[in-house]
Amino acid sequence: MNKNIFSDSKNKKSPKGFYTALAISAIMIGSACYFSYSQNEEKSNPKQTDFISEEAVDRKVTNIPKQTTALSAVTSTVRTTTTTGVTTTAQTSPVATIPAADPIVVETTKAKEKKTATTEFSQPLDNMSNILNMFSGSELVKNTTTGSWQTHNGTDIAAASGDSVYACADGEVTEILDDALWGTVVVIDHKNGYISKYANLAKDLNVQVGNSVKAGDLIGAVGDTADIESGLGTHLHFEILKDGKYVNPLEIIK
Repeated sequence: MNKNIFSDSKNKKSPKGFYTALAISAIMIGSACYFSYSQNEEKSNPKQTDFISEEAVDRKVTNIPKQTTALSAVTSTVRTTTTTGVTTTAQTSPVATIPAADPIVVETTKAKEKKTATTEFSQPLDNMSNILNMFSGSELVKNTTTGSWQTHNGTDIAAASGDSVYACADGEVTEILDDALWGTVVVIDHKNGYISKYANLAKDLNVQVGNSVKAGDLIGAVGDTADIESGLGTHLHFEILKDGKYVNPLEIIK
C-alpha cells in the first residue's frame, strides 16, 4: 500500500514548477525584445555627443574659413588674400590726406620795382617848355656860374619869379633847408623809394616839415636863392632820387 502511494506522488507533476518555468520564459522573451528595440533606437537616433560643434573645429587644421559679419560702413581699406584655400582678411589703417601746402611766391626784382613805381609823378611847374640844363648823370658838365666842371644831378627849368611850385607826387615833407649853395630847398619822401627835391625857392613856403602832401599840392614859389646857379636867371632846380641814386626827372614825371 505504501509503495503505490509513493509511486502516484512521483508520477504527478507539481503545478508550482510549471508556472515558474513559464515566468522565466516570459522574462527571457521580454529581455530579448527590449534589447532588440534599444539597438534599433540607437541606430535611428544617434546621441548629440556624436556631433562636433562649430566652435570645436580647429580651422587652422581643417582649412574651414570662418564666416564673418558684413560691415555696414567701410572705414578702412580691406585686402583679401587667398592661399591654398585659406582666406585671410587684413584691414589697413586709412591714409591721412595732407592738404597741399600753399605755393611759395618769389617776388623778382623787376616785380618789386614795378610794384614800387605805381606812384604817378606830375609836373612841378605849370610850364616846363624851357629846359636850361639837363640831368647829366655821371657825365661832367661846365657850370656857367662858377665855370667848374661837375655833374648836374637835376634839371633846371626856366620860370618867372613867384611861379607856383607843386609837389610832384603824394608824400611827406621830411626836410626844409636853407643851403648856402642851393638856397631854400624842400625835400619830399614819397614812401616808395622815391625822393624829390625843389631848390632855388623863395623863402616863404606853404609847407612845413612833417606835412603830408598830395600830387599837385602847392609847396612854394620860384625864387633866386641858389647862388651856385645865379647866372642862369630865375628857374627851378628839380631833382629826383630812386633808392638813394639820382635819376633823370624828365624820365619820371608825365
